[in-house]
Amino acid sequence: MQRYVLALDQGTTSSRAIVFGHDGSMVASAQQEFEQLLPLPGHVEHDPEAIWSSQLAVARQALRNAQIAPRQVAAIGIANQRETTILWERDSGRPVGNAIVWQSRITAPICEQLRTQGVNDVVRAKTGLLIDPYFSGTKIKYLLDQNDGLRKRARQGEVLFGTVESFLIWRLTGGRRHITDVSNASRTLLFNIHTLQWDEELLQMLDIPAAMLPEVVSSSEIYGETEAEWFGHRIPIAGAAGDQQAATFGQACFTPGSAKNTYGTGCFLLLNTGDKPVVSHNNLLTTVGWQLRGETTYCLEGAVFVAGAVVQWLRDGLKIIEKSEDVEALAAEVPHNEGVYLVPAFVGLGAPHWDPYARGAIFGLTRGTTRGHIARAALESMAFQTRDLIEAMQRDSAVPVQELKVDGGASNNDALMQFQADILDVPVLRPVVSETTALGAAYLAGLAVGYWTNTEEVTRNWVLDKQFRPVLEAASRESMYRQWQQAVERTKGWHAPPP
Repeated sequence: MQRYVLALDQGTTSSRAIVFGHDGSMVASAQQEFEQLLPLPGHVEHDPEAIWSSQLAVARQALRNAQIAPRQVAAIGIANQRETTILWERDSGRPVGNAIVWQSRITAPICEQLRTQGVNDVVRAKTGLLIDPYFSGTKIKYLLDQNDGLRKRARQGEVLFGTVESFLIWRLTGGRRHITDVSNASRTLLFNIHTLQWDEELLQMLDIPAAMLPEVVSSSEIYGETEAEWFGHRIPIAGAAGDQQAATFGQACFTPGSAKNTYGTGCFLLLNTGDKPVVSHNNLLTTVGWQLRGETTYCLEGAVFVAGAVVQWLRDGLKIIEKSEDVEALAAEVPHNEGVYLVPAFVGLGAPHWDPYARGAIFGLTRGTTRGHIARAALESMAFQTRDLIEAMQRDSAVPVQELKVDGGASNNDALMQFQADILDVPVLRPVVSETTALGAAYLAGLAVGYWTNTEEVTRNWVLDKQFRPVLEAASRESMYRQWQQAVERTKGWHAPPP
């Protein structure tokens, strides 16, 4: 009987499921978008039930599309949008409210208060993170602060916290496992990346009861089995990682110094730093990459909050394209940006700026500006933001990035990838399987059950689809980048609260 691995890739704007074969190729997939809830400017929520129902639906659909029986699935691996925070009742499994999404700036005032207390250095030393609304800890505090009774119930273990993979595993196992892997735990502001445990001082700082936290496990081990009702057969759940760590694993970035960039809703650049965390002096994050067979790998990370989501804005907000795929042709209508720069700081700026009060803007508009210029500027913003990250990362690591592996939906845009190579002045490498987030989750699960033997086997599965080499002249490259930097500076502090 031929066997496969099923990856659940629960993203910010859609849930997808992909069936992979032993050679790492995609056998079948299914995807479903779900609603983005925007109750306030800069605030983003999801309905946890929509996350669950869409993820279960696409998992079942992917198996049907692959025309395989559930008993042929060796294991399930899960990759998830990170930092997104869900609270639910232990007894009923029902969420107590909407999920606060990683993009949300709703906890900016809490972060401001923490910074004035002078705890940023303590947080940075223990977690590798900065105090920012991005991370889960302040989101938990915000939700508990909204309801006096909720914190009391959390102390009694009646209300549980989890990031999305934790919630999905809880549901899939019928409430038997309340767990999170080390990579997701390292994004909460509550986890000590040196001891690899929840940190009591950080919990007290945010007034978060330890009783509501999940058990921390490795990224690759058998966590439990799905309830038979979900697929008609119990399937081992054996791998989990935050989406960006999973993508780094799926790109076979196993050696220190190897880097990848994922173009999804946001843009995320990770550099493998080996078995020891590297402290950033340039506003990057130090994070756990994964834990495999007792060994922990760390990464430096730069996070951009809005990348591919800017294309959705062109589609749903400006309505200048009907489908996201139309953006490439629209941008190609003009040969140059003609001085038009779009900074998509819709929910503030992430690394290396960390300004929750920045807001999006378009600069350089003239009477000659067309939809094509705006589309081109939107695409180019992904490449410019990636260079911001590369510049900071090279200063931290003191090792020049020789090449960049890319993945995610926008990496399939040849024009964007060529511009990325041009603006970085390094080759950009796109693999045959660009959905490396799901692939990484599949590898982590498959390694746990012996479907794959070791990471060398994973490395052999990585196959180049296309390489993009820089051709832009240095003077043009640097001139465009300087204008981009000027545009970014002018978006900062735009939505700052009154003194």
